[in-house]
Amino acid sequence: MGNMIWIAVAAGVVLGLIILVMVVLGIYNKLTQLRERYKNAFAQIDVQLQRRFDLIPNLVETAKGYMAHESETLEAVITARNQAMAGLQAASGNPGDPNAMAQLNAGEGMLSGALGRLMAVAEAYPDLKANQNMMQLSEELTTTENKVSFSRQAYNDVVTSYNAFRKTFPPILFAGLFGHGTDAVYYEIPDKEAAQAAPKVSF
Repeated sequence: MGNMIWIAVAAGVVLGLIILVMVVLGIYNKLTQLRERYKNAFAQIDVQLQRRFDLIPNLVETAKGYMAHESETLEAVITARNQAMAGLQAASGNPGDPNAMAQLNAGEGMLSGALGRLMAVAEAYPDLKANQNMMQLSEELTTTENKVSFSRQAYNDVVTSYNAFRKTFPPILFAGLFGHGTDAVYYEIPDKEAAQAAPKVSF
């Protein structure tokens, strides 16, 4: 009778361990899956931002022909573009990382401000506004900005799912052990009020 009890206890312990291992593996797999999903979502942001970075030099070159006395404004756009590109490179290497995302947001804020100033100054140049190349580039930039916004929302949605799951019980007990100890960071518009007030990229 005693042996039967010990066998039952041992079987119960083994079964409990098996269940625990399955739960822990499920948590690990879910965290990994969500992390991969937000990395893939950020890759779409990367594509659209790279597209915008490619358009900006052409925009500046076109504007340069009409805005010879605005070299400081034009140079500021290129400088901001380079800084934003560096921020994107950092974030692409580690999406969701607080430092990398802060660098990206800072660069994007600087670029948005520089582009806004360029468009405000361009209002004083009717011939530039009427330039077909400028109008086409502006339209492409606007389209790209819309795609960035859509991609940003998709990325932030997955980050929300990841962060929420990481904080639930029992995942919160194991997340740190699996390299998921901190929340992934959202990709936010750096200065929402400035972004709303900035001139639209449109002619």
